[in-house]
Amino acid sequence: MPTPARIHVAHALHEVFGEGGRVPDIWDRDLGEDAQLAQALLGLCLRRWGRLQAWVKPKLKDPDRGVPLGTRVTLAMGLAQLAWLPGVSDHAAVNESVDLSADRDLGFPPHKGLVNALLRRAAKNRADLADELDALPPALDRGPAAERALKAALAPHHAEGEIEALWARLQQPPRPDFRLLKGEAPEGLVPVAELPGCLCLVDGAPFPRPWLESAGGLVQDRSSQALLAYTWTRPVVRILDACAAPGGKTTTLALRHPGAVITALEVNPRRAARLRQTLQQRGIEARVIQADAAEWLEGNEATFDLILLDAPCSGSGTLQKHPEWPWLKHDDLPRLTGLQRRLLTAATERLDPGGLLIYAVCSWLPEECGSHREWLGQARPDLRPAGVWPASLGTASDAEGDSTAFFRPHPLRWEGEGFQAFAMVRT
Repeated sequence: MPTPARIHVAHALHEVFGEGGRVPDIWDRDLGEDAQLAQALLGLCLRRWGRLQAWVKPKLKDPDRGVPLGTRVTLAMGLAQLAWLPGVSDHAAVNESVDLSADRDLGFPPHKGLVNALLRRAAKNRADLADELDALPPALDRGPAAERALKAALAPHHAEGEIEALWARLQQPPRPDFRLLKGEAPEGLVPVAELPGCLCLVDGAPFPRPWLESAGGLVQDRSSQALLAYTWTRPVVRILDACAAPGGKTTTLALRHPGAVITALEVNPRRAARLRQTLQQRGIEARVIQADAAEWLEGNEATFDLILLDAPCSGSGTLQKHPEWPWLKHDDLPRLTGLQRRLLTAATERLDPGGLLIYAVCSWLPEECGSHREWLGQARPDLRPAGVWPASLGTASDAEGDSTAFFRPHPLRWEGEGFQAFAMVRT
């Protein structure tokens, strides 16, 4: 009988490769101590799916014949454990994968013997298996969408030749960053030198869940923290966080501008309810409205001194945190860019003279940020770039003295997610 950890991993892989969906945020809920094994195994299968399939193919009787998803999943899980998880015994790696292959929903019972034979053969020399898999081309593990995202990340910095170096960095499991809200940080969290206020977890330190649950701090990616460390000296009285959940940026805005009235929009009812709960727990006052941001902006006459528009996007900059991203369908970019432009159009109408607009996406693709910036500069002559970030967080061509209005850190020198952003002020 497979363990719950392996069953959860198999379900997650079926969601990605069978349904084309993302791994749910709560996929490993209730696994307890087994969650660590499940997370490691799922990460390996997603990050090395292409080479795992390539290793299997020539060993099949008919390599050109399609292999059922259940067989591909169970073989990938077994091989990943044998090659890269030395703490898992041969018996557990092989037998539990064979048991999974016999499950009508998660495996393919007619291939139980095939799975057993291939895994037992691989288990005879696990070191050789790891060497064979590691020697396969890394490009097998990424499709055209990932290739395009990597090129887009590096192109502004004239570093297109560094694709393999960037891909290798993104294959390392991400390390969470934190921000202190009150009191003292728990043991195991240390300051990040290049970003004041940012904390990272020391290797081997336990995840500070009790501290987070007590609202002493929050998990917040380094790029989000740098984005909100903008320099702005004009008075800020009314703030709009247009796409606010889960609440990290709303919290930071409230702490940066105490006394300002904050309106936070979130379209999803459950996320809006969670946002209210999170802000209340942290002692943050904000008016949370469950509404579609574009519709609310278009139908409202309120104006703001500062608008943060962290827009829905492709998520191409989250490859490290979401290793399933390369394997998903990416056919909705025209819809997303249209929505982004609609949101920008509506947001600029709600910006007071002298007010600051910050537009951000967790994407490297130029059509989700740079193209909008150029379009907005032509469509709205009353908006001008605002250099609110250190020049080091942009490219040399973006710099205005020691600052930049275009946030796009070098992906090989910056450990945060792939964010792009621009800032404009209304004259």
